Formats: sequence, structure tokens, C-alpha cells
Amino acid sequence: MYKVRMKMPKRIKPLYEDGIVDEVLSQLMSGKEATVYVVRCGLDIRCAKVYKEASKRSFKKAVEYQEGRRGRNSRRNRAMENKSSFGRKQQEEAWQNAEVDALFRLSNAGVCVPEPYGCFEGVLVMQLITDANGDVAPRLNDIVLSEAQAIHDHAVIMHNVARMLSVGVIHGDLSEFNVLQDEFGPVIIDLPQAVDASGNNNAKKMLERDVQNMTNYYSQFAPQLKTSQYAQEIWDLYEKGELKTDTILTGRFKQVEKTADVDEVLLQIKDAFDEEQARKERMKDIGDEF
Repeated sequence: MYKVRMKMPKRIKPLYEDGIVDEVLSQLMSGKEATVYVVRCGLDIRCAKVYKEASKRSFKKAVEYQEGRRGRNSRRNRAMENKSSFGRKQQEEAWQNAEVDALFRLSNAGVCVPEPYGCFEGVLVMQLITDANGDVAPRLNDIVLSEAQAIHDHAVIMHNVARMLSVGVIHGDLSEFNVLQDEFGPVIIDLPQAVDASGNNNAKKMLERDVQNMTNYYSQFAPQLKTSQYAQEIWDLYEKGELKTDTILTGRFKQVEKTADVDEVLLQIKDAFDEEQARKERMKDIGDEF
């Protein structure tokens, strides 16, 4: 018998030469924005996510997700806007770094995500999520849950979504295809499109979509979850500045109706009108002088 070794992928070779990765064991998956490999790093088995080039990615609506990712370097920002070769390179780095930065931030906040070890030459090395038998953990889409487990895991996911937002991050593409099930429960993966909640005008819409996607999935096994209102509750707490990493959610939300103050509105309209009339009089006086 002899052992068949996998050919070293070109993009991982620099990591092998630098002693970061010792061996590529298998290809785990190939998705719309990256190919993931199972690798050996010393005695540890981890995974290496190799990002595809922009021309080979099929991820849609990238502009919607990149809003708010502008850095402080004005030269870099201008290059990205002008789509020069330097700008495209910077945009690629910003895309890749978004996931790395999000993973470190979320891991530190206690969110259930793979532990990141670093990004090298466009290759993200991180924890390999496994099940109770040590095998690669399945995606939620590939498993069947009991009603009780669905209710429990849905609550876990909602608290993780809230914990993410409490540190300013929204997944932006969360679904049963981007969550793994390890021996302890759901683990959120795939964050290259992670959204900066404070700098993106689409943040609320994306949060609502993430919550709805996960609720739709779990409600297959527990239909009563369809009536939960986690998105409204989480966003309301966030807007009030009351969302913390340890906030306890209820899944219920009561909209507070505000009665319009008609007198105040009319007063504001009158003030605006008077100000405009005064401006016209000043312009007329200036015209008469000449």
C-alpha cells in the first residue's frame, strides 16, 4: 500500500515554503468566492481558504456589501474608485481582509465562528469545524433536526446574530448554506461580504434578510418560529445603543406608535416659509442697490 498525496495548489505553495502549511490533505469545497482545503499545520489539522480572483468570482451585489469599507488612505480610495490596476489590487485586499477582520472581531466577542489563525498571500488559515466523530461538520442544509433542537438552535443563531451586531458586524449572506453544525451546535462561516453596520445604508435590510433566512430554515422543523420577531427586536436595541454581547433576547417586539404633533409640524412649515420670504426680500434689496 502507498499513500496518495494531493498536489500542492499553486496559491498555497508560498505558505508551504514559509512553513505555515506542511501538507494539503484534501479539497473540502469550491464555492462562489473561494476554494477551501483541509491542511496540516504541524500536528494540527486546519483549513485553508483560497480566495478566487475577482474575475472568477460569481458573488453578486458586491458594491452593496462594500459600502462603508473605505479606509483612511485617500490615494488608495481614489485608485479603487478609478479601478486602476493598483485600485483593483487594493479592492481585492479589502475584500479578503473583511473576512479576516470580521473573524477576529467576532471570535473575540464570543460569536460561534471558526477561529482564525491569519491570512497569508490571500489564503485564510482557520479552524476546521468538525462533528463529534472528528469528521468535517455538515452544513445545516444537509441535516434534519428535531423540533426541540430546531427551537434551541434557532435561539442560539439569533443570539449570535445579535452578538455580531453588538460589535458592528452583519453577516450579509447568512443562510443554512453558511452555517455548519458541530457537536455543540451551529457555527457561522463565510464572511467575506461582512457588513460594517454603522457605515452601510443597507445594514438594516441585510440584518432582516439574515434573520428571515435562518427563521425560514428552522421553521421547517418548528413552524411556531415563523411568528418570532428577532430582527425588529435586535435592530431596535442596536439603534437605542442598548445591544450588548450578553443581551438576552425574547423574540418579541412591540412597535411604539408615535402620534404626529400637527401644531409642531405646521410651526416648522411656517418658519421655513418666513425664512424663504426674508431671503427673497434681501435679494430684492441687493438688486435695487445695483
